[in-house]
Amino acid sequence: MTTSLAEVVSISYEELLSPVPGPHLLALLGQAFGDSASALGILAVSGVPNLPPLRAQLLPMARRLASLSSIELAALECPEADHQVGWSHGREKVEGGKYDTGKGSFYFNPLTDDLLRSVLDRRRTVPATVLPGDDALREVAEANPAFFAPNVWPENALLDLEALAKETGLLVCKVGRLVARLCDGYVEARCKGYPRGRLEDVLTQSFCCKARLLHYFPARDLPRESVAGLDQKDEDVADADYSSWCGWHNDHGSITGLLPAIYMNEEGEEVPCPDPNAGLYIKSRAGELVQVSVPADSLIFQVGETAQIHTGGILQATPHAVRGCSPGASNKNVSRETFAVFMEPEYHGDMSIPTGRTVDDTQKRETEKHLPKNVRVLRSRWRENMNFGEFSHATFKAFH
Repeated sequence: MTTSLAEVVSISYEELLSPVPGPHLLALLGQAFGDSASALGILAVSGVPNLPPLRAQLLPMARRLASLSSIELAALECPEADHQVGWSHGREKVEGGKYDTGKGSFYFNPLTDDLLRSVLDRRRTVPATVLPGDDALREVAEANPAFFAPNVWPENALLDLEALAKETGLLVCKVGRLVARLCDGYVEARCKGYPRGRLEDVLTQSFCCKARLLHYFPARDLPRESVAGLDQKDEDVADADYSSWCGWHNDHGSITGLLPAIYMNEEGEEVPCPDPNAGLYIKSRAGELVQVSVPADSLIFQVGETAQIHTGGILQATPHAVRGCSPGASNKNVSRETFAVFMEPEYHGDMSIPTGRTVDDTQKRETEKHLPKNVRVLRSRWRENMNFGEFSHATFKAFH
């Protein structure tokens, strides 16, 4: 299978601050997130204030966290929340029913340490909020700990992690809301039935957000089946061989913010990526396998399936995966560290398609033909009148 290398569409943070984006900026948004075959569902934002120092401080913590003792890591696990809060390694199935052992994750909500409490407090100040009553909401929270379980933080190690992780997560959310506003301007010009400011409103009003500090283990630590094929030529390998560090998937939330990854050696020093074939890959809507060149000084944003539904397919998510460094002698000790923030509606958030758009508009049949086999089509998971929590459950079930 042949691959191509693509530069990410980039805009500046200053441009994002414009309350009325011009045609050029909207055109760039369309090139990145739109429904054309060439759009890859990814956008870079350059010049974000305070991003370089936060990235330089936070990302090495992913490796330090993964290096804690088994006892310390076990104290950060939340099996009652399906390992979607706190530390998680080898608990998630992403591709082909296999457990994902290529990376370790630390999950937390950067907006609040206690989602249920924040939502209940807001109800008292904004009584018009469309939610169940307090007791019913508590029942929903008890039944869905993956959404509502409070954050956990290290108590005796990495004591600076909490403040730094929250500060970085809040910055990503702030810029993400500006990206959502730009998305709204692009979609409003193309869909009369689209509610004005929909994506920005969703991300501004929601306390539901999941941040993920990620450590991708060196090739020497991966199971044999995860690295098989990495040294073969492109034409001799299939999609699965491009996903040894992270399986093929679509993000199911609204918008995902990403810090560009760093690579570290076994001494804990940052190093250049030793393998030019390692990194982020995207499966285009035309079926092309694209290796993405991500600028290190920018914030990266990807479209999620919820935004695809909310815009009736005018914006579209693309399947992506992370290919690990090949297990050659010079690469085997190198890890990858990154940070993702998944911005999304709250559990009861509406998941309707805009008036005048259809399911076939939202995900075209031709596009479905090119999805990796483990990425389930939207029409198999989405239905009218479901909420975001129900859509999330259907998506997780489809992977498992």
